[in-house]
Amino acid sequence: MTDYYDQERGKETPAQPRREAPVKKRLPKPDKYIMAIYIAILVISVIELYSASSREVQASNVFGPLIRHGRMLLLGVVLTFGIARMHYKFLIGITPVFVTIAVILAVYVLFKGDIINGARRSTTLLGIPIQPSELLKLAVVMTLALIMSKMQEHRGVKTSGVVACAGFVGLCCVLLFSQGLTNTLLLSGIAFSMMLIGGVQWRKFGVMVLAMAVLAGGYKLIEKKSEVRYSEAELLHITETGTNFAGETVTLKREGTQKGRIARWLGDSVPKYAEPITAENRQEQYSYMAQAHGGWFGQLPGNSRETARLPLAFSDYIYAIVIEDWGFAGGIILLGLYLMLLARAGAIASRCSQPYPALLVMGMAVMIVLQALFHMAIVTGVFPVSGQPLPLISKGGSSIIATSIAFGVMLSVSRYAVQSNNRKEINAEIMALPPDMVGENLGKL
Repeated sequence: MTDYYDQERGKETPAQPRREAPVKKRLPKPDKYIMAIYIAILVISVIELYSASSREVQASNVFGPLIRHGRMLLLGVVLTFGIARMHYKFLIGITPVFVTIAVILAVYVLFKGDIINGARRSTTLLGIPIQPSELLKLAVVMTLALIMSKMQEHRGVKTSGVVACAGFVGLCCVLLFSQGLTNTLLLSGIAFSMMLIGGVQWRKFGVMVLAMAVLAGGYKLIEKKSEVRYSEAELLHITETGTNFAGETVTLKREGTQKGRIARWLGDSVPKYAEPITAENRQEQYSYMAQAHGGWFGQLPGNSRETARLPLAFSDYIYAIVIEDWGFAGGIILLGLYLMLLARAGAIASRCSQPYPALLVMGMAVMIVLQALFHMAIVTGVFPVSGQPLPLISKGGSSIIATSIAFGVMLSVSRYAVQSNNRKEINAEIMALPPDMVGENLGKL
């Protein structure tokens, strides 16, 4: 170190070392592939919602439906990037609160909810329609990830963990059953997929599925035996008959509606194009017409012919408008985006050092992709008619909020979960988690 001469003091003074400005530690970056898929789906959502909303457009406000949808997407973006900046470990404390709220809302809707399409499906909170079914799907993913990460053993998940998971899933299925069979099947599919991914042994999994099937069959048998017989006029009065958006006559007792839809789906020897269009089948028929009109490469947005006739084109049947606008090629590309999301989540989960973030990222991806597959299968006639939104693309507040939270959680895991063999980083992650949640990601064994 050199000295310099202080002329004022007349003596040599050692030079002071230069202080370096503290380097601000940068946050890890979220996964660029999940981010790209999220942005691509948002762009498609804006284009297709505007294309599919001709039934809602008013002369005084042509852009009204798009503006309302844009507000929900903006709220979703805020949620997504807000959660993405949080460390995923904070979900451990949030999960019990979130699950409690979701269950309370589901119980309330079961008895006091607003009737939509012949079923109590939602309630309104702060001017936003809330469907507890969407929140329960998130609750199942968060709860199962928490339970299975705490109940890990070398061979898989402990029996007590499997029982706890099955009990919670069974409760959610009971709360959802009156809102529609499809929601119940979808939630069960998400839960069963997570259990298999989480390492539940096939023997335990088979016993659990068999037990739940027996309980469901027993419930239906008891319900049938104890059913009070009413005349047709009394039954229609008691169950609050109405007409849904498709023109079907429906009641709160939906067995007749479900049986009719399954019967039409099974069909007979008459091809679909030869069937007359009725109030009961016009959803399917106009949906098939839209897809046929799209051809290989579509008519481009704004040129849809069926959006003005197709009931719920902006929500439950928006995939038909996507195909009409972009053709078979566009439908396949959109399907590919969702499947790429699942593949990318699987790649991240396989590199995680701990089971909790691995289960979180896979559970959220399975929830989004399975719902997208259900929607596409219904629209194309692979499944019977039912109402399932296409994640982030269909109009709807609850679905957009739930999907945005799921994307935020996936980005948080991709950002903060250790995905390397760096022992220092792994030890830091272990210290950040509760002791009973520390384990080895079975996907890396």
